[in-house]
Parts: sequence; structure tokens; C-alpha cells
Amino acid sequence: MAYLGTILMVGIIVIFISLFFSFIPVGLWITALFSGVKVSILTLVGMRFRRVSPSRIVNPMIKATKAGLDLSIDKLEAHYLAGGNVDSVVNALIAAQRANIELGFEQAAAIDLAGRDVLQAVQVSVNPKVIETPKIAAVAKNGIEVIARARVTVRANIGRLVGGAGEETIIARVGEGIVTTVGSAETHKQVLENPDRISRTVLEKGLDAGTAFEILSIDIADVDVGRNIGAQLQTDQAEADKKIAQAKAEERRAMAIAKEQEMKAMVEEMRAKVVEAEAQVPLAIAEAFRNGNLGVMDYYNMKNVMADTHMRESISGTAGIKSDKPEDNK
Repeated sequence: MAYLGTILMVGIIVIFISLFFSFIPVGLWITALFSGVKVSILTLVGMRFRRVSPSRIVNPMIKATKAGLDLSIDKLEAHYLAGGNVDSVVNALIAAQRANIELGFEQAAAIDLAGRDVLQAVQVSVNPKVIETPKIAAVAKNGIEVIARARVTVRANIGRLVGGAGEETIIARVGEGIVTTVGSAETHKQVLENPDRISRTVLEKGLDAGTAFEILSIDIADVDVGRNIGAQLQTDQAEADKKIAQAKAEERRAMAIAKEQEMKAMVEEMRAKVVEAEAQVPLAIAEAFRNGNLGVMDYYNMKNVMADTHMRESISGTAGIKSDKPEDNK
């Protein structure tokens, strides 16, 4: 029974010691002590309570101390609690110190919290980066399309990393410069003969203003001749003019047809009035007979005159509109 109690006591002691050393990073404290980093056990325990991983702070602090940087545990912990990458910031500070680039901890932390890779920024500042633009099409004054592709060599500007524009802005501005330069050329041959003209014009515009980079050079990698945009535009304009002319001709034809229909309607209306007037003639003759204003002999004389007139018109070929009455056309 005493033997079991001893085993249980030893187990409890082992568990207690394991929990003690897992919560209090004594090994990390010893490593920091022999590395020249002064940090107390209470500080490490406080990190545990503040939900900060001590190794994420102490290990970068050891690297900074060995590199000769003057940093404090509190600054690193504050940057970690703000959501920053402490290890990346310390590595960037060491790289900047080795490259004689002026970079302080506050500035590096601000760049890191801004969402940029501060270590990569320092590396690009030391080793310039080449940005290759996509193929950019522009049209010269003679209507020939020129397709150019450029390589932009840039160096990171540490002072403008916070709030400065990125690579997309550089590419857009270079593309704008290429379009402007090609568009101001009289012919596409001028661009093909002197591609460096594009580089000079683009560099003179100061395209790196407000960006996180400093443009070192712009080299035209490739220049090709594209379509004849001027001829295509003229062809499209001619096609559009033809369609407009056809539409106008169709409009005139429709107006002519409408006018013809209107004239036919007028003729039919006049013919109806003539027929109506001719229908009134027998009534008028009958009325004249009743009133005694017209005699039988007068009526026959009038018919003879009409027959004689009709015969003469038939002979001369100048007969007018035939009457709708069959007896008048005999």
C-alpha cells in the first residue's frame, strides 16, 4: 500500500514538473541568457498570460542582439500583438544594416503592418527588380498599329513603401507613355527605327512619382507592327456611309411610293367627282325638259354636236378620258 502511494506521489511530481516547464519556458530563458539577451522569467510568464508565444519574441530578439541591433522586448511584443510578423521585421532590419540602408524599427513595423513584405522590400532595394509589361498596342498618326513590350527596372523606395502605389501603377503608367509616344509619331517607321525614343519619353514623365519604387531604366524588349487601323477605320466608315445611303434611298423610295399612292387617291377622287357630276347631267336635262328650258330638237342638236366632237377627237388621236357610260364612248 505504501509502495502504491509512493508511485502516485512520484507521478504527481512528474506531471507537476512537466506542466511547470511547459508553462514557464526555462529552456528558452537559458538560451536567451547565454545569447546575451536579458529577459526575466517573470517576463516570459507574463507573455504566457498575454497569449504571446515567447519563442516568437525571444528568438528574433536573439538574432537582433547578435546582429548588433538595439531593440527591446517590449517593442517586439507590441508589434506581435498588433498582428505583425516580428521575425520578418527583424530579418529586414538585419538586411538593411548589412546593406547600409537607413531603416528604423518603427518604419519597418509600419511597412509590415501596412501589408507589404518588408524583407522583400529591402531585398528589392539592394537588388533591383525587373517588371515586364504585357504587350501594349498603340497607333501612329499614319494609322498603323505598333505593339510594344517593355522591361522596367525598379528599386524599392523604403520611404514611400507606406502609402505608395505598387507594380500595377508602374505598368499602367509605362503603358500610357508608350501609347503617347507612338501616337505622336508621324509614321510607325519612326518608332521601329528608334525604339529608345519610347524609353526617353517615358522616363522624362517621372512615372515613379507617388509609387513605392524608383525607376532605374526602361528598355523596349520587343516592337512589332500590327494591323492597319487607319485603313480598317476607312473601310468601316465607307460601310457605314453605304448603309446610310441605302437607308436614305429606301426612305426616298418609300416617300415616292407614298406620293404615288396619294396621287392615285387624288385621281380616284377626281374621277369619282367626274362620275358624280356626269350623273347629275341627266337629272339636269330632265329638269330642263320639265321647266321648258330645253326642247327635244335642242337635245338632239346637242347630242349631234357631242358625237361630232367625239368623232373628230378619235380621228385626231387626242381623245380625252373616256366616259364611264358605254353609250358615250360609241
